[in-house]
Amino acid sequence: MRQAAIIAVDGGNSKAELVLAGSDGRLLAFVRGGTISHQVVGWEAGLAQLRRLVATARDEARLAKAGRPAKMGVFCLAGADSRSETARLAGALRGQEIAEQVVVLNDSRAALRAGSPSGWGVAVICGAGVNAICVAPDGRVAGFPALGALSGDWGGGMSLGDAALTAALRGRDGRGARTLLEQLVPAHFGLSRPSSVMWAVYHGRIRQEALRDLSPVVFAAAMDGDAVARAIVDHLADELATMATVTLRRLRLLRRSVDVVLAGGVMQTRDESFFARFEEQLHRHAPGARTHRLSERPVVGAALLALDRLPHPRMAEARLRRELGERAPTVVRDR
Repeated sequence: MRQAAIIAVDGGNSKAELVLAGSDGRLLAFVRGGTISHQVVGWEAGLAQLRRLVATARDEARLAKAGRPAKMGVFCLAGADSRSETARLAGALRGQEIAEQVVVLNDSRAALRAGSPSGWGVAVICGAGVNAICVAPDGRVAGFPALGALSGDWGGGMSLGDAALTAALRGRDGRGARTLLEQLVPAHFGLSRPSSVMWAVYHGRIRQEALRDLSPVVFAAAMDGDAVARAIVDHLADELATMATVTLRRLRLLRRSVDVVLAGGVMQTRDESFFARFEEQLHRHAPGARTHRLSERPVVGAALLALDRLPHPRMAEARLRRELGERAPTVVRDR
């Protein structure tokens, strides 16, 4: 095959996955690497990383090294939150000559397409940060800028990490309630005191971004009965339910039966109390909402969004889902 039918990318704040596939759903290449997000690594570094992913995928699919590798390209990217930013991303990607046609969407659209049988509804993303998007049956869309604290967001790995360190410090020095986090937070970094973590971050020995890796620590403490950690987890559940509710209200879908897809690294927790609280808060306003925890990789949704834009056999979607579920990605190491 000289050209793939689709190229699809799910590009989050911590990683990117890329798929090349035929119009019949046959998987030609599946690669994974570090983030291509311009918000995290900058425009040039992000595009350079994308080119490495494309080159690896070309080799895996045995495509020619020259020319556009695909007819249709769908790029579901963190940072595609406004019209201006989306247009700038689309222009930059067209300049890479990756696909004959280029479509740029927010990364939450990939999760929604992968997890919603109807193809519309709400996607709630909780990874390094948080976002939510609602797509109505008629194509209307409601979402948020997703700029972190700057746009009023709370949640995701960074918020949980900051809250965990704060709780550990305050528990230890007497300003707050005692908590298991006093021991668990420093132990995560091989240290003995919360203040040691604080000073290590302050002096640059621990990257601020590393605090987002504390989210499993918070959930573990909550599941072990720690009241402080449980309050943090409850706050997250309430915040995510509020985001989903607001998007449904904007599109006047609160009384509809609607799929709500939960995706992102933080959503991999096994804390059933967290999910129960989320659903309880959501159903107070949207009683017909059906919650789905995404079990497939979001890049599946990006690939299906690309396939939707081309003529394809009826069984192509099922084949593409199956083959992506069976194959591990080729990992492209950062330079």
